[in-house]
Amino acid sequence: MHLAAMVADSVSRYEDKPALFFGDQVFSYRELWEHAGHVKNHLLQREGIAPGDRVALWMGNCPEFIILIIGILRSGAVAVPLNHFLTPPEADDILKDAQAKVVFSDADRIEIRSSMPHLGSATSWWEKGLALELSPPKIQAEHADYSAQADDLAVLIYTSGTTGQPKGAMLSHENLLHNSASCAATMETTPEDRVAVVLPLFHSFMLTVGVLLPLQSGGSIVLLESLHPAKQVIQEISRHQATILPAIPPLYRALASMQLPSLSLRLCISGAAPLPVEILNRFNRISPSPIIESYGLSEASPVVTLNPIHGPTKAGSIGIPIKEVEVAIMDTEGNPLPNGEVGELWIRGKNVMKGYWQRPQATRSTLQDGWLRTGDMGHRDADGFLFVTDRQKDMLLVNGINVYPREIEEHLYQYEGVKEASVIGTTDARKGEQPVAFVVMEKGYAAETAALTNYLKPRLAAYKIPRQFHFVDQLPRTATGKVKKTLLREQLASVSE
Repeated sequence: MHLAAMVADSVSRYEDKPALFFGDQVFSYRELWEHAGHVKNHLLQREGIAPGDRVALWMGNCPEFIILIIGILRSGAVAVPLNHFLTPPEADDILKDAQAKVVFSDADRIEIRSSMPHLGSATSWWEKGLALELSPPKIQAEHADYSAQADDLAVLIYTSGTTGQPKGAMLSHENLLHNSASCAATMETTPEDRVAVVLPLFHSFMLTVGVLLPLQSGGSIVLLESLHPAKQVIQEISRHQATILPAIPPLYRALASMQLPSLSLRLCISGAAPLPVEILNRFNRISPSPIIESYGLSEASPVVTLNPIHGPTKAGSIGIPIKEVEVAIMDTEGNPLPNGEVGELWIRGKNVMKGYWQRPQATRSTLQDGWLRTGDMGHRDADGFLFVTDRQKDMLLVNGINVYPREIEEHLYQYEGVKEASVIGTTDARKGEQPVAFVVMEKGYAAETAALTNYLKPRLAAYKIPRQFHFVDQLPRTATGKVKKTLLREQLASVSE
């Protein structure tokens, strides 16, 4: 089965059931399918799309995004969701790399298309809303859906680029269907479930868990434009009786400081970025639905692990592999390490990407003997629970000893008044590297280097304690909550000059 066939199967079983809620709008499975059919016909007849052509989407969260994704897949094209927070030059680079033939966008981005040189005459732009108003093209018969093969490319997901140039992860129909089915089995989803989609739809976490999972399960999507403000998120969850909330640490941080009403949620899942233990504990104290921490990456379609939904769970752990996904902890030579030893997380399963788009060298270094090298460091405990220590590239070497910034950050979060914290390294002529902390304080709390240093002294070895504290108003983050440590390093370099 391919993705469009999966949706077609759900349409046949749940034709008149609500598939999508967006504010006051409600779309049934049949309505989504019919609108997507108009998109498919437009692409095939008016745009001349051929199987495998790339079709990009550059827009915020809206029903059209989901309709377009389905229509693109029905046409046999490859969907390329773009981060709608990108600047025109950044988006232009991705469109050029993907060789997109068609780009769908909304009115906000229509205005800036003239500044993007790589958009040629073959590229069309549709304003948000037009997809729903399209009448079927005047043809004698509707184009049949393209019959994709399981291994055919379905989606190009570009990595966030927090540590370099974004790369397109090639996800096949099988990759995404397998991951969605594994999530459905692990999360025990039913047609009664409604998934609240508060994160940007361009992200693989939302594509799989927010869109494919409910459509495959016969459930419903509760779509929001944004996760801000948190109060509105709660209102929409309550209004549409959402049962599953996949979100990121910044939202749970905001919710943890609120008075939460009684909600219909049965699962609160945190992913896309590490969840500080202090935020986890604070949220769980006020919510009847505890946070279930997970782990994934775009190259794995993206979900890899999840804490057991019925328990037990472990604070700070990313849980255990979801069904039919393997995780190994490897040393630098690719040999498995015993429990308790820190190594690199390697992943194997049908959810692992085909490779990076037009980057054979990067593909060879990342995919080895059927395994995906994540670049994340971690360990497994005696109960089989996995823990991510840090990104391999973020690890510091202080006096020849490995230091993991996340360990320092977790302690900083426990200090009263610390709202956010991120630790990077700076080069030291004598000691190799030294940790440096960027800290955001809550309103009303003083920014005191000495106080933080004294707090950490009994909790961390001396070589782990940051030698500098930089107090800032906010940390630079990606749209999915990951701290842009490259920008912090640039800020540190400019201060040091």
